[in-house]
Amino acid sequence: MTFEEIYTLVKQRKLEMPEGKSTTDLFKKGPDGVGKKLVEEAAESWMAARFEGREELSLELSQVLYYVACMMAEKGLTLEEVYAKL
Repeated sequence: MTFEEIYTLVKQRKLEMPEGKSTTDLFKKGPDGVGKKLVEEAAESWMAARFEGREELSLELSQVLYYVACMMAEKGLTLEEVYAKL
């Protein structure tokens, strides 16, 4: 799955807010909830890089990307706005 596909999925979940999805629960907490999850996954990525293997690091970094997309959707940022800053 590409980042663009993740972002599309997350935007759809934000729009539909399907019951029973953890992403729906996260969006209900607003930017603070999304931000806490993003920081948590970033810290876990750092720890995986320091103390674990490639598989664990890959998993943690994939989660960071997912929650970056969630924050973008939460705040209404487009891919273009973020890509312009890369």
